[in-house]
Amino acid sequence: MNYFLDALKKYAVFSGRARRKEYWMYALFVGIIYAVLLGIGIAAKMVWLPIIFYVAILLPSLAVTVRRLHDTGRSGWWILFGLVPLVGGITLFVFSVLDSEPVDNKYGPNPKALAPAHV
Repeated sequence: MNYFLDALKKYAVFSGRARRKEYWMYALFVGIIYAVLLGIGIAAKMVWLPIIFYVAILLPSLAVTVRRLHDTGRSGWWILFGLVPLVGGITLFVFSVLDSEPVDNKYGPNPKALAPAHV
């Protein structure tokens, strides 16, 4: 949960780097919250409920994805490659599961070396 909250604290921060764990824990919690809101929305006939959440979480999701791309040594502009049908999504998925660059890069220091382990 700490990784999710850390990503929300960096709501629109597109600079720096995001560890693989930070990115995937954020994605996990977004998926869980979205599924719960979707279930509640369908049960209560409020289909707009998950849509509001999606719109609210759009900017921090873009920011954490750009920081994840930075962590692998790629420009944040690679996120636009996701607009290419099929190939773009697969490519971004592969980039998101790759390990971090082990050394400092032009986007900042290695977050694995800096961050204490969250419990």
